[in-house]
Amino acid sequence: MILVKARRDQLLGPLSAVCGIIERRHTLPILSNVLLERSADSLTFLATDIEIQITARTDLGSAGESKSVTVGARKLVDILRALPDDAEVTLQTQDKRLQVKAGKSRFSLQTLPAEDFPRLAPPSGSVARFSLPQKVLRDLLGLVQYAMAQQDIRYYLNGLLVLADERTLRLVATDGHRLAHTAVALEAPVSRQEVIVPRKTILELSKLLGDVDDPVSIEISASQATFSFGSVNLVSKLIDGKFPDFTRVIPTSHKNHLSVERETLRQALQRAAILSNEKFRGVRWVLTKDSLKIVSSNADQEEAEETIDVSYAGEPLDIGFNVNYLLDVLNNVEAAQVDCSFGDASSSALLCFPTQAEFRYVVMPMRI
Repeated sequence: MILVKARRDQLLGPLSAVCGIIERRHTLPILSNVLLERSADSLTFLATDIEIQITARTDLGSAGESKSVTVGARKLVDILRALPDDAEVTLQTQDKRLQVKAGKSRFSLQTLPAEDFPRLAPPSGSVARFSLPQKVLRDLLGLVQYAMAQQDIRYYLNGLLVLADERTLRLVATDGHRLAHTAVALEAPVSRQEVIVPRKTILELSKLLGDVDDPVSIEISASQATFSFGSVNLVSKLIDGKFPDFTRVIPTSHKNHLSVERETLRQALQRAAILSNEKFRGVRWVLTKDSLKIVSSNADQEEAEETIDVSYAGEPLDIGFNVNYLLDVLNNVEAAQVDCSFGDASSSALLCFPTQAEFRYVVMPMRI
């Protein structure tokens, strides 16, 4: 039975959108598959890893019988990528196999029963619903996602805090050494929801969102978050845990303030990082009036020193940081200027950007 006859790109686009979450090796073989569902005039691709579920649809413009099948996702996407751009592709089910035909090419793939394919259950309880332009959400995620922890034993740090309350959406990420916070106003008030979205979901969502004004509809319940945009629908389970109180982490009373061009500081830190200790990645900031000296050294007693002109009238200060934490924020925030606030050598530093009013970045000092 012919499942679908379509242009290669009609199939490859939505298939590529769902394949990112599929693990190459899985204890359940069916989780390496993608579910293809033919309805009257569209074909839907569905992939899941039990924690995340992504659906993408392509409109076919022609009627056909309803039919479902699952097939190895990586093999199917590799076959479609290898075909010519203008290829006309036929997918046909036959004797528990999926036949892929294009021109004089023929491929026969194993299938597994569609009825065995797992799906996430719909959410229960109250749901906060709102929408944002895709590029706005993508930019917000880009401002904070690098500060998420990776495989931390404190599992609640391995994700992003999403806090919707009244007319404000806040996104916060921390790994215990630094914290990134941003916020955006919502068009309409929403019921309060405070959830932790897993790291893998956030990274996949960032890849799928476009630099466009088209909306992404967001639904947040106590157990799931759903993001719908274009022909893509992403549903994710949430991390069950209590996120740290970020309002207590962001300093409000630092009296020493520095202002410097972001690119000047970024390049100076990149050069100093070359000779920093490969394990600890520490650099010292030595602050005096209108001057910042950045110093690094390593186990071979090699040293780097960078001095840049800044606007600084505070107390003389010698404070150490992990250079990677500083470069992360400077590489991901597009602003001409960065403002830094300090307490003493043992207090966290606060980085702000005049053109990103809601963005805050807190980084803990380190002893060097």
